[in-house]
Amino acid sequence: MDQRAELSEFLRSRRARLKPEDVGLPEFGRRRRVPGLRREELSQLAGVSVAYYTRLEQGNGQNVSSEVLDAIARALRLTDAEHAHLTHLAKPTKKKKRTSPLRPQTVRPALQHLLDAMDGVPAYLVGRRLDIIGWNRMARVLLGDFEAMPPGERNMAWQVFLSPGARDLYVDWETKATDVVSLLRLYAGCSADDPRLSALVGELSVHSPEFRSLWAAHTVQDKGHGAKRLHHPLVGEMSLTYETLRVADEHDVSMVTYTAEPGSASAESLRLLANWGVDEVVGRR
Repeated sequence: MDQRAELSEFLRSRRARLKPEDVGLPEFGRRRRVPGLRREELSQLAGVSVAYYTRLEQGNGQNVSSEVLDAIARALRLTDAEHAHLTHLAKPTKKKKRTSPLRPQTVRPALQHLLDAMDGVPAYLVGRRLDIIGWNRMARVLLGDFEAMPPGERNMAWQVFLSPGARDLYVDWETKATDVVSLLRLYAGCSADDPRLSALVGELSVHSPEFRSLWAAHTVQDKGHGAKRLHHPLVGEMSLTYETLRVADEHDVSMVTYTAEPGSASAESLRLLANWGVDEVVGRR
């Protein structure tokens, strides 16, 4: 992926979503040909010259200072996640050009033992580009039989946009889809030279118009916890909370867990699912 193009498109998209009244600027009478703030207005807010900002928006982030990026982030009203994304795009970590693909991520035996010990809690491990690299029995019962899937389908973005059952599983599919694309954008900002990421984005863009639209919006956010409503074919709708836990000493690996409020109908549904075998549940779908 072209990091300069990513920087240019991200800045344009963030500028386009702001109106003068959003940032305390007067609305002049002449008609606007494009949505959002003009470059000169953004430059005024950030305290940089129009020429300097224009070069940055054209993808030239070379030698830009952290102070200037901070000022632009404030002017664009960026969130913490968007600010970090801008910094990664404008000032990529200097490293040797990668000559071979990244090694596949594996799960340490102790981590797998931990997943298996969480017998009543659906839990799985997410790696680079949202690849699903580890899971326990309850995750397979709740979300799908990852063990039986081809490796290329063991990816959260692939599952959400291309799996036939995703729209039935996630009650608020649109929100889930936005969250997934936002996380994938964060990874892309740090690892634009990952060829498997480019291949994944290409496949999703070809086969899913919803993905194309969300990817073009350049939405970036990092939601580590929250609530999800799932509709399981055997027990119906469940309200679950999820937590995303970073795994220490494992780069780009997080554990995602699902739980229900104790004593709730959703907790009883999880208990019922825990008593069924994976083959039985998958076979009934």
